[in-house]
Amino acid sequence: MRQEIFEIISNRRIAEGIYELKLAGNTADLVPGQFCELRTEGFFLRRPFSVCDARDGILTLVYKVSGEGTRALSTAQSGPLDVLTGLGRGFDTDAAGDRPLLVSGGTGFTPLYFLARELKERGIRARVVMGFSGAEQVAYSERFEALGHEVTVMTEDGTAGRRGLVTDAIGEGGYTQLFACGPMAMLRALDKKRSAPAQYSLEARMGCGFGACMGCTVETKAGFKRVCRDGPVFDAKELIW
Repeated sequence: MRQEIFEIISNRRIAEGIYELKLAGNTADLVPGQFCELRTEGFFLRRPFSVCDARDGILTLVYKVSGEGTRALSTAQSGPLDVLTGLGRGFDTDAAGDRPLLVSGGTGFTPLYFLARELKERGIRARVVMGFSGAEQVAYSERFEALGHEVTVMTEDGTAGRRGLVTDAIGEGGYTQLFACGPMAMLRALDKKRSAPAQYSLEARMGCGFGACMGCTVETKAGFKRVCRDGPVFDAKELIW
């Protein structure tokens, strides 16, 4: 964990209620699946955000405006931000195999993009299934495609891509490792259908981001663990549904 000062490069709306924030600062040693915590002026608690990308001194975060803190953040266009980086346990990319499947729900694509870029750099082509409520929420699908991955977009109302849920598109098999991030209900449904080992990035309310407040505990087969400290990425075998 490091406390750093980053400078805002850009902060723009990329879909309905969804923003992409680019920051300049120290991005060394960050790995796919980790997250950071931002201090927003006027708010006591920091806000956690999955790392969407980190390279060449540019940290990219994608977030949904869901409360007063993120609404305030969405208006920031310049200046410094106090950031805790290098938080949490990321994906085990060595377990990807040669045909990984990446599945996201909502803004769950955020940590998976960082993972997808690393897989490309290793010469691995993944299948990516992205789920959204409707066309107005779709974001980043073209960026996964630009990396050379096979992308399927699912929307609940059928206004973009295919109508249905991500579980309708994962098929019967043919993948070596499942990587997923999204609502717990989605992960639970995926786990019932998976045909390969899996790693899940859990979404949870985090007060501190480094395990002190115990506010993000989940029950696992090895007892209670903290999503922020012991995750957010967990092997599917660890979880109790």
